[in-house]
Order: sequence, then C-alpha cells, then structure tokens
Amino acid sequence: MIARRFAVALLALALAVGVAACGGDDDEAATTTTEQTTTDETTTETTTETTTAAGQEIFTDDCGTCHTLSAAGTTGTIGPNLDDTGLDVSAVEAQVRNGGGGMPAFQDQLTEEEIAVVAAYVVESAG
Repeated sequence: MIARRFAVALLALALAVGVAACGGDDDEAATTTTEQTTTDETTTETTTETTTAAGQEIFTDDCGTCHTLSAAGTTGTIGPNLDDTGLDVSAVEAQVRNGGGGMPAFQDQLTEEEIAVVAAYVVESAG
C-alpha cells in the first residue's frame, strides 16, 4: 500500500514538472514577439524621420527658390505658395515629374524615389 502511494505521488510529481516545462516555451515566444514589435516600431519611426529629412533637403535644394513652404523655410515667389494649397501625393509627383504651368520637369534630375520622397514631404508639410 505504501509503495502504491509512493508511486502515485512520484507520478503526480513527474506530471507537474512536465506541465510546468511545457508552459515555459509559450512565455519565451511572447517575449520574442514583443521585442520584434518594439524593433519594428523603432524602425518605422527612424525611417519616417529619415524620409522627412530627405524630402526637406530635396525641396530646399530644388524647389525652394520658386516655392514658399514654411516647413522648409523657403520663400520663393515664382511658383505657387505651397502653404496655401491642398495637395495629394500623386498630383505632386506628377507635377514634379512632368512639370507644367511654367514649372520645369524634374524627371531627368531626380530619381523616382526622390520624386516620391519630396512629394510626400510637400503634402505632409503644406498647410
């Protein structure tokens, strides 16, 4: 009888250890997911800041002599004041790429990525 109780107690202990060990893997996976999410959010913030800085630089160098845009600190008076316009990214991209209305085309001076970055910056910064 004592041997049977001992065997049952030993079996219960073995099951308890086994159950506890199984739960450990789930905790580690949750920690990894949390760390990955934090990394992704940090990367997104850094990318946005870098894109905004690049857009401002392109705008200041290539557009600011003609256009006013307060966020870029430019006061050009040849082209429209971009602070006073409601623009969308695709319209700005097309205008920068193809020119028109007195504005020269920039498709030969800027890459497609630069055009996209400056267009996003203008739309984000315009009043």
